[in-house]
Amino acid sequence: MTNSRSGSSNRGFASMDEAKQRAIAAKGGRAAHASGNAHQFSPDEARVAGRKGGEAISQDRQHMATIGREGGHARHAGTRQQQQQQQQQDMPGKPDGSQQG
Repeated sequence: MTNSRSGSSNRGFASMDEAKQRAIAAKGGRAAHASGNAHQFSPDEARVAGRKGGEAISQDRQHMATIGREGGHARHAGTRQQQQQQQQQDMPGKPDGSQQG
């Protein structure tokens, strides 16, 4: 969190330095937990929420195709790199693989 004070006011939470903001936020979090107002997901609740999110996003077929394609590219990136290196070693001429002449 970077404080960039572009305004002229020295008032308010946003104008405080980062350490002071963290201290105040931590006090608020501890108070919420102590009073019972803070919600903590149980493993079962988290599992259900994750399943709902997965079901919702998987309805977008174009998005799923895109991320699947990215995964395929990542999976085979090492193989492609090895093939390119092998081709460069097999080609006589300049180190960049081009022919002299």
